[in-house]
Amino acid sequence: MPRRSRTRTCCLYLALAAAALLAASCRHGTEELPGAASRPATAVRQMVQYLQDDDLAGYARAAVPPAQYAELETAWAQGHSRWPLTELPLDDKLPVLLAILSEKDAETRLQRAFKAQIAGQAAAVRQAAHSLGLFGVQYITYQGDYSDAERAHYAQLVTALSAWAQAAPLSDPKLAESTIATLTGAARATGLDSEDAFRQAGMTASLQRLGPFARAAKQVLASYGLVLDDSLAQLRTGLVEERGDEATVRVQYPLAGEELDLQVQVQRREGRWYLARTLAEAEAALAAARAAQAATIEATAEPADSATGAAKP
Repeated sequence: MPRRSRTRTCCLYLALAAAALLAASCRHGTEELPGAASRPATAVRQMVQYLQDDDLAGYARAAVPPAQYAELETAWAQGHSRWPLTELPLDDKLPVLLAILSEKDAETRLQRAFKAQIAGQAAAVRQAAHSLGLFGVQYITYQGDYSDAERAHYAQLVTALSAWAQAAPLSDPKLAESTIATLTGAARATGLDSEDAFRQAGMTASLQRLGPFARAAKQVLASYGLVLDDSLAQLRTGLVEERGDEATVRVQYPLAGEELDLQVQVQRREGRWYLARTLAEAEAALAAARAAQAATIEATAEPADSATGAAKP
């Protein structure tokens, strides 16, 4: 099988994994958690509601203060930032994935690659899902920049997704045909088939175009038994502790038949509550964008200074 075909098939399944991990915030149950009506807990639920509604632009606006959002939009237009896409797993592969899915003959190529590599290989797919689950838990346990609470949650998340993948009909040819048709159509509809297309569209418009693609990815996962909207709808939040402008919120949600429980840190800025990790990631993106912009200005100025110096004698 040509390497290009393998890459296409891998990208298709990476898309499914990315969409699954997008839901890392949700739990089952009808009783509210203590402190559910508090402003920090309510703010977290609102963020998840944007994801449930596939409103990625709304999520981004609610994730950071307005001044930061405006600066991030400028950095995006200049090609120095792709936040909030950088919060997704495999974010740097997204333009490539959309480009592959948007190609004119994508359905034929992906279907051919699926039949050659995956169709009828149920046992091999189950073993691969099991092995990847074990590897993922080991990596999260010993590697990566995670807090103790994040390590515990991500380990639960990977274990649940691994169990789902082992039971899901991932090698079913009919489902694969439907999956490929759904994702290729949704990818083409975005018009985001290159890095330059992302830049020209701008941050807000790109996120608006990606909303229907996220919805299509969730529909595909639901056909394989992973109904993310159910997880998001059953999310519960409660207040663990509030300390001035900082608070700890408890989040519970069901995923792939497992009940997951985690705590997230939130911070108050200008009277509103935001996820602390998201704020940190946005600030890191802005710092990198500012440095890149300064380097661009300096590089542009140096030739002009040299020319001026040479003219003086």
